[in-house]
Amino acid sequence: MTTKISWLEVPEVHDYSEAQSYLTLTHPDDVAKTLVDRLKAAPVAKFKAKDIFRASGLSLLGVSNSHVEDDQKKIKKGMALSPLLLVRDTTHEKVIIADGYHRLCAVYSYNEDAVIPCKIV
Repeated sequence: MTTKISWLEVPEVHDYSEAQSYLTLTHPDDVAKTLVDRLKAAPVAKFKAKDIFRASGLSLLGVSNSHVEDDQKKIKKGMALSPLLLVRDTTHEKVIIADGYHRLCAVYSYNEDAVIPCKIV
């Protein structure tokens, strides 16, 4: 039996500031702000967990990571998770997970084929 994973309809407000904080590590401040503004306006799309991992080139965090554990507990309790915030990096042909990496790892640990709502620009 597959665990049902619940999702909020839109990202939480604080996810955007977290995304901007992360994006300022790889982009100038004004570009990071513009990307976050675009994310706010973007529609929600859906992608499989395994495809997001492949596109990002990131490794799966272990279940011993405290943030992943917290999100796994939320899934077990039936609490809704916030959609991921993704940015296409066409220069490097990958996807930047601006916010939601731990949620992605938690979901993947239950079902690599799980469909995850995301905002992507």
